[in-house]
Amino acid sequence: MEQMTLFNDRRQTAPLASRLRPQSLEEFAGQEHLLGKGKMLRNLIEQDQISSMIFWGPPGVGKTTLASIIAGRTKADFINFSAVTSGIREIKEVMKQAEDSRRMGIRTVLFVDEIHRFNKAQQDAFLPFVEKGSIILIGATTENPSFEVNAALLSRCRVFVLKALEDRDIAKIIFHALQSPSGFLDQHVQITGRQVDAIAAFSNGDARTALNTLEMAVLNGDISAEGIIVTNEGLEQCISKKSLLYDKNGEEHYNLISALHKSMRNSDPDAAIYWMCRMLEGGENPLYIARRLIRFASEDIGMADSHALQVAVAAYQACHFLGMPECDVHLTHAVTYLSMAPKSNALYIACEECKRDVKELRAEPVPLVLRNAPTGLMKELNYGKGYEYAHDTEEKLTHMQCMPDALSGRHYYHPGVQGEEKKVKERLKRIQEWRNGKEHI
Repeated sequence: MEQMTLFNDRRQTAPLASRLRPQSLEEFAGQEHLLGKGKMLRNLIEQDQISSMIFWGPPGVGKTTLASIIAGRTKADFINFSAVTSGIREIKEVMKQAEDSRRMGIRTVLFVDEIHRFNKAQQDAFLPFVEKGSIILIGATTENPSFEVNAALLSRCRVFVLKALEDRDIAKIIFHALQSPSGFLDQHVQITGRQVDAIAAFSNGDARTALNTLEMAVLNGDISAEGIIVTNEGLEQCISKKSLLYDKNGEEHYNLISALHKSMRNSDPDAAIYWMCRMLEGGENPLYIARRLIRFASEDIGMADSHALQVAVAAYQACHFLGMPECDVHLTHAVTYLSMAPKSNALYIACEECKRDVKELRAEPVPLVLRNAPTGLMKELNYGKGYEYAHDTEEKLTHMQCMPDALSGRHYYHPGVQGEEKKVKERLKRIQEWRNGKEHI
């Protein structure tokens, strides 16, 4: 006798993400900027007027699914092609098939997954067939097509940028999985809203990760007479995080980022590292932390140590390249550097004071002396008259007024005395004294 399990049905043998792949635009979650009512890509698909295009976006946002939906809507042959398993020989075979179809008046839509994995010669093999219209190429890539796709091929394709899914989109997908006959409808899964939020937070905008995590949580849930109960303990094991204790959109999220920021400002690297690790352990996106470090580098350090901004940006890039868990050490590097760097909020104050003037005062015209005069009429109107080229002077300075008359003498930047900013303060003082009539700079 065949052993019966909760997932005995043949339709349940495929991974949950595959079973629930949307079949229509109405079922597709996210990407409203492309697929909302009246948006360009939606109109092209609905009117069957697609041209060669590239879908660029992170994993699990629907690139392959969107191509599958197009396949169901188009009146053309659809060929699914993988850059991972195919070479020049396979490309030529498919191109010959497409060319034969073109002669019979049949269009061919060729979907190439992970097109960035093709080398230049392989990508060039598509070019003449795209130009002739033998194929409509749809490429999918997680890498910037400006760097990974040949310029000649890229110029013949529209690039559509797919964004990481919002947590609400992920939650919608999860609830659909729980209520769908192809999902867990028959298993009567009991899961809390907080648990759904934890899965959404952990998935980091990746629907495939969310569904795989949900599937593991259900498989490891407690079985009762009423169905399957997803437990906090089981879910934490599936995601290896304490996400259930960390609400990315709630008070704890802001409490922890505030603690990190203020610990760095207070030059306390130990506390800063602790709060950063708390956020990572709670499932926070490392790129969010890295973005806050970039802001901190200019807001709280600024000219006192301009290298701080470089370190913060490098940490962001490292997080982007590696992701978790490897990037935690890069964040620790940046947090420690920023904590120990000399501090200055002079740039922040300058920015805020200037923004206030821009908002509250009238928009002053650009002084004529600073305007370019590319035409004769502009020269007649005194555009650029009296402009002094600083490089022509020994001091590399002029007495020319660059501020509007109404703001003459207004100063926003007041450098401090910490770190390298002390030198900046001294130089700025010398410049101001020179402009006020001093002999030497």
